[in-house]
Amino acid sequence: MEIELEQGWEIIERGITRLKNILEGLPEPKFSSANYMELYTTVHTMCTQKAPHDYSQQLYDRYRESIEDYINSMVLPSLREKHDEFLPRELVKRWANHKVLVRWLSHIFHYLDREFIPRRSLLPLREVGFICFRNLVYHAFYRDLRVSVLSLIDQEREGEEIDRALLKNVVDIFVEIGTGQMDYYVHDFEAAMLRATVAYYSGKASNWIQEDSCPDYLLKVEECLRSEKDRVSRYLHPSSEPKLLEVVIEI
Repeated sequence: MEIELEQGWEIIERGITRLKNILEGLPEPKFSSANYMELYTTVHTMCTQKAPHDYSQQLYDRYRESIEDYINSMVLPSLREKHDEFLPRELVKRWANHKVLVRWLSHIFHYLDREFIPRRSLLPLREVGFICFRNLVYHAFYRDLRVSVLSLIDQEREGEEIDRALLKNVVDIFVEIGTGQMDYYVHDFEAAMLRATVAYYSGKASNWIQEDSCPDYLLKVEECLRSEKDRVSRYLHPSSEPKLLEVVIEI
């Protein structure tokens, strides 16, 4: 028996809404394997019916639209009301939830990834999901995120205790948002981090040269290099280490 587009989408959308509610912490019954199979089977049937009832393209488009709708209705409003250190915490949570949502939906719409997408040379579902977050969330907040990270790094350099786990999770967003490419990390974060490092140590070095003997000055430089190497190992991407050490040595 053929499933019409709106009839099938009603079933799928109901399931997606439940998944979104679970992510939001709203009361929902456990999502069972039977619930999952109903959605998977509905998608499979709608994609394998004979034309004009093959709804693969429509489901591919609605997959993206359902993610965009979740971001616009739930994610962005929650981020816009957060400020100071609460923004990076909320963004880390939202990125983690987004990855879970994309994983769940990619399982439900798996037939598209396996058959339809390769035939049409379209972007895989996971990549589509990540692009939605990048376009709607990341581009709106990455500057604020960068300011928070650079502020925390400076606080740590001054000897303050910081939440390194939070910092690592925030830096990971810059890495992961590129879906295998490091461009966003390099251009949107690392370049500014290196400039901030130069500014920080230039100020320190000016004072040290005036106040310390040559051996004491060199000891402080050695300590800075150790600290920056430790910083990379704890929360920066390994590719930053040579660049970071180079700017410290050159100061």
